Amino acid sequence: MDSLSRLLSLYPLQAALNVRCHFGAPWQLQLPEAVQGCAPYHLLISGDAWLELPDGSRAPLHTGDAVLFPRGSAHRIHAGDSAPAPQRHAAAPHMVVATNDGTGPASNVLCGEFHFGPEAAPLLRTLPDVVIVRTAEQPALASLRALIALLQQEADEARPGAAAIMAQLSSALFAMLLRGWLEQAGAQGLIAVLAEPRLQAALHAMLAAPEQPWHLEELAALCHMSRATFVRLFRQAAGTPPAEVLTQLRMAQAARLLAQGRLGAAQIGEQVGYQSEAAFNRVFKRHHGVGPGEYRRTARQA
Repeated sequence: MDSLSRLLSLYPLQAALNVRCHFGAPWQLQLPEAVQGCAPYHLLISGDAWLELPDGSRAPLHTGDAVLFPRGSAHRIHAGDSAPAPQRHAAAPHMVVATNDGTGPASNVLCGEFHFGPEAAPLLRTLPDVVIVRTAEQPALASLRALIALLQQEADEARPGAAAIMAQLSSALFAMLLRGWLEQAGAQGLIAVLAEPRLQAALHAMLAAPEQPWHLEELAALCHMSRATFVRLFRQAAGTPPAEVLTQLRMAQAARLLAQGRLGAAQIGEQVGYQSEAAFNRVFKRHHGVGPGEYRRTARQA
């Protein structure tokens, strides 16, 4: 399994595509800040628009663009200079359909959400407030365009099973958006290590065997560089030392195992590299805010 697949497997998500918009300008979509763990996304199937954030920054959006808000930032997407035409909402069998009476250029937008558990917080913190992936005229993103086309088809046709199919396709959408973003615009934080070819061997090793007591010399040797060069490049990419990234990966794996509910805390601690249950409990609580037992109870209730 490749490193991106291993990384994403640590952070399970629930996905939904729940709003289909057919607007004529002027129109707007204005969303407040989402609850923790909710990452809204929009797919601009056709048309042009502007994205505005609370800090005043703005970016143009065009047909084929996908916009993701990993930490649920408030945002406004709009087209046209005058007051937005009033929207109408109708409940279709599998989603909400929003329309308006705007007579300007038409736009079609699909809107949905990704929902993450608390173990995904380290990953989401490494992503920017907004991720924009532009698919138009990008041969490398042909598969992403095809996936978006499938989502559009299911949303438009409303055939039996559409809701389940769109949920499954939306789950794949998150991975493909991250891959497209890595290839297009670079990255920061934990996932930035995946965008740095010289560091991928070290991250792959940590993902494949988080229980190993990895030393800097071993990780540097895997990347065919000196210890000092490895540490410098890793810090530049991830913004944190390798030991902290290893701990993040271990705690994500531990959270996933606790949620599954099959192993005791001591066994899970051993599987992620801690011979002492007390040490594992201490590090887990520092990262997740609660001890392993409470985390498991909360995961079961969820």
